[in-house]
Amino acid sequence: MSINALIATKSATDPTAAGAPAAATGGTSSTGASSTSSAVDDASQRFLTLLVTQLQNQDPLNPLDNAEITSQLAQLSTVTGVDKINDTLSTLASSLDANQYMQSASLVGHDVVVTGNQVALTDGAGKLGYAIKSPADDVTITIKDASGAVVRTIDAGAATADVHFVDWDGKGDNGKSLADGTYTFAVTASEGKTAVDTTALTVGHVNGLIPGTSGGQLQLGPLGSIALSQVVEIL
Repeated sequence: MSINALIATKSATDPTAAGAPAAATGGTSSTGASSTSSAVDDASQRFLTLLVTQLQNQDPLNPLDNAEITSQLAQLSTVTGVDKINDTLSTLASSLDANQYMQSASLVGHDVVVTGNQVALTDGAGKLGYAIKSPADDVTITIKDASGAVVRTIDAGAATADVHFVDWDGKGDNGKSLADGTYTFAVTASEGKTAVDTTALTVGHVNGLIPGTSGGQLQLGPLGSIALSQVVEIL
């Protein structure tokens, strides 16, 4: 009788043998890793017990095939090795998450830059940015309120191919101070009569951190929250 046949025979009479379905316990996914490891250990023990039993009861005139035993042992070793690798990767992933969370925590109190077209007006002041791919002799920034109405147009003049930041005094085109809140903006640039590509950049102040995977979420006040991976520059 082969090992597979012996396991099948035991499974038919023993509900805890390898390959037999386990009774539902209502366990949660949080115990998945330990349950998997325990299952592999149990399967290994059952396999060794069945192998010893078969060796003790083999027919002297028809002994077990060494090649088959070696193959079965190799398969068991592979399953056990994969389980250990999975445990190692799980531990590594947890360590990476913890490290990224610590990196995120160090950003609290700092300004960060992300790709976007929002500008937060706080205490009558705001800061925005833009990236430009090639030199331009004319850059214009148009700021709009929540309704989409233009409230301020800023002539930023000439700009080199680089990342630039502009401080906004919080005033509209009529010279009056605007209410604090979140506004949107657009940047247009040209060199002579040729348009130059630009990318709007949002500048936000990190005032908190929401725990989670991959470093969690950085809270930027009225600008909402972002992932650590979205940060393109730290000011």
